[in-house]
Amino acid sequence: LSYFSSTVLCLRSGSRSSKTFKPKKNIPEGSHQYELLKHAEATLGSGNLRQAVMLPEGEDLNEWIAVNTVDFFNQINMLYGTITEFCTETSCSVMSAGPRYEYHWADGTNIKKPIKCSAPKYIDYLMTWVQDQLDDETLFPSKIGVPFPKNFMSVAKTILKRLFRVYAHIYHQHFDSVMQLQEEAHLNTSFKHFIFFVQEFNLIDRRELAPLQDLIEKLGSKDR
Repeated sequence: LSYFSSTVLCLRSGSRSSKTFKPKKNIPEGSHQYELLKHAEATLGSGNLRQAVMLPEGEDLNEWIAVNTVDFFNQINMLYGTITEFCTETSCSVMSAGPRYEYHWADGTNIKKPIKCSAPKYIDYLMTWVQDQLDDETLFPSKIGVPFPKNFMSVAKTILKRLFRVYAHIYHQHFDSVMQLQEEAHLNTSFKHFIFFVQEFNLIDRRELAPLQDLIEKLGSKDR
């Protein structure tokens, strides 16, 4: 069973939440980005994640980052979808990653000053905000020949930094539930892929990764 087809299976068991958290963002078939996604899936299938994240020869870096950002959004969406019933206003009244890290939400437009909110509320804000960025053709152009904006890299970095926080919350607050659902291998593979990708292109500041630093070092050492 390939890693990608397992993402489909993760929502089929009746014991878990059967909804994905937000609508899946599809890359249009026949587009160059779709071909890039297929390339990524093929190299991921080989099992070498370090190689799978590398920029394919002759490809545009922005486009490669865009395709992978959409893919990580879909993966995290599904992973969080499997544990939403355990992540409630009561159980997770603040958005945290262990006792030392708490996240407050701001998007710079609707909510300018960071607000303290529950994890489900924070993740709802976050996923809605990411979806809006991905759907914006001026930021994430899907048509061939349409250039990426000058601020694309900083937007992508902010998206990935925030998506990391969902992984961090799941690992710190819900890993028992993930294990009960027998999803830990899927979560670990997805997170390892994500970390190798952001490390390859230096997309998230090391300080932001601190809540899962031990796990990141463990995943990296296994792959050397």
